[in-house]
Amino acid sequence: MSILGVNFLTAVAYVLSKALSIYMWIIIARALISWVTPDPYNPIVRFLVSVTEPVLYFIRRKLPVYLGGMDFSPVIAILVIYFLQIFLVRSLMELALRIG
Repeated sequence: MSILGVNFLTAVAYVLSKALSIYMWIIIARALISWVTPDPYNPIVRFLVSVTEPVLYFIRRKLPVYLGGMDFSPVIAILVIYFLQIFLVRSLMELALRIG
């Protein structure tokens, strides 16, 4: 494979890693604002909810993650993000190194 292919795989791995990190911090921010009663009309709150709710709803629907009245779906989402960063991103980087 040419150097362009190697650089492309490296770039995809890097962008994916950064995107997953940003999404993890968005989930953390959503979890933190859920501890207070945020204004549902605040644009920041609306953004956080609209970006994270599809993933968190999917997790809540598939797994019973309520324990003692607490929602653990953000914790599971963060663990999935860590898994993807370790497995997928590292696999792409190692593939790029082997090809190059």
